[in-house]
Amino acid sequence: MDSPDFPAALSLLPIDRRAWPMGGRLDYWHAPDGWAIRRYRLGSGTRGRMLVLGGRGDMIEKYLEVIHHWATRGWAVTSFDWRGQGGSGRLTDDPLCGHIGDFADYIADLNGLAADWRAEGHGPTAIIGHSMGGHMLVRALAEGMTPPDAAVAVAPMLGLHTAPMPRWLAVAMAKTMIALGHGEKRAWTQKENSERLRRIRQKRLTHDPDRYADEIWWRDHSREIALGPPSWTWVLQALESTWGLAHGDAVARITTPLLILATRIDQLVSTPVIRQVAARIAGARLHLYGPEAAHEILRELDPVRLDALARIDAFLDETALDESGR
Repeated sequence: MDSPDFPAALSLLPIDRRAWPMGGRLDYWHAPDGWAIRRYRLGSGTRGRMLVLGGRGDMIEKYLEVIHHWATRGWAVTSFDWRGQGGSGRLTDDPLCGHIGDFADYIADLNGLAADWRAEGHGPTAIIGHSMGGHMLVRALAEGMTPPDAAVAVAPMLGLHTAPMPRWLAVAMAKTMIALGHGEKRAWTQKENSERLRRIRQKRLTHDPDRYADEIWWRDHSREIALGPPSWTWVLQALESTWGLAHGDAVARITTPLLILATRIDQLVSTPVIRQVAARIAGARLHLYGPEAAHEILRELDPVRLDALARIDAFLDETALDESGR
């Protein structure tokens, strides 16, 4: 695995991943409809301003380690919980069901929050999105969002890994369940206390059992941020939004410098679709990891995680420049 020549990323000091970093600010941003979106900000901004977008079911706490890393590099980092997950409330009576009526609601929240974030200061801007956050980032750019100076999509949800079920059957099943009145119900069961199922889930996400245990610790100590499976409506929205993005013309209009990191063995998102979409975006750079990396590349074992951070930091140093070209 070849790493860019960026030793600073390889000399990171460990932090307490089960505590909020000193100097940060946790508050709420309110969407135009009044919905409260939990937001976290950390860093001086001497390097620029960064927006970090988590994935489905994620919460800010999962990314405190990388938020701290970018803050120490001078970025003023902002992250938030998507509507209906983490600390941003729920859209059904089931606190563990990840529901959204329309992915357009996510895009509207992202555009509104990003507009306020953009107005907070000057200097270079960067947006980094993981998984569903990567999908929303690419979709928002394709739909005309005011672009940052640079963007990074990590294991972006540009296509869903539905195997062994064909996509058409997954769509038909989701539509049937919604027609039967189950649109706001969990699409599958998840036994919260099953160690065997937790190990299976861990292997899909990361090879690092300690970082996976951090997520479980946060969920167990702050039950209000815990989330389980998505709703059938979320599943259908994901299938349709990814298909539209992958097969429409909009992605070809993206001109923002874009780095995509993905892994060949991803069991959640489709790597072949990521490659197809990346090929249609002029100037997009794609790096694929092998079996050493599972879906959560930024929460992997250090050889992968530090390599990914080095690639991202080198890319931002090249593309997210201030007015003096630095």
